[in-house]
Amino acid sequence: MADDDRREHARYDTRLPVDYAVPVGAESTENFLFSYVENISEMGIFIRSDEPLEIGARLRLRFGPEGEEPLDLEGEVMWVNPVRPEGENLNPGMGLRFVSLSPEERERVVAIVRTVAYLGADETN
Repeated sequence: MADDDRREHARYDTRLPVDYAVPVGAESTENFLFSYVENISEMGIFIRSDEPLEIGARLRLRFGPEGEEPLDLEGEVMWVNPVRPEGENLNPGMGLRFVSLSPEERERVVAIVRTVAYLGADETN
């Protein structure tokens, strides 16, 4: 995915809890890992992780605002910001693109993005 395409949709800083399991579609007990969504757009999220997965990995994601039913979506790792031994990288993790969203899921993602954008704008005023 080209940088221009990645930046087509505005990204907003946030700190939403997220559970994720890999690989999607594999026979597993779906042991979910816990982390945080550090930023979100209508097309995907960035998950903070000291052990990001490889590009192309598919994950099952569960996240959403506190007090609401969490979204249960599929995502694909599109890029990785690895941990660097010299401490040069203060934000390791992975950028994920949402995969195969239903119209209802797309609406919920857009609603979350708008809420995060609104709250972020509120904090800067």
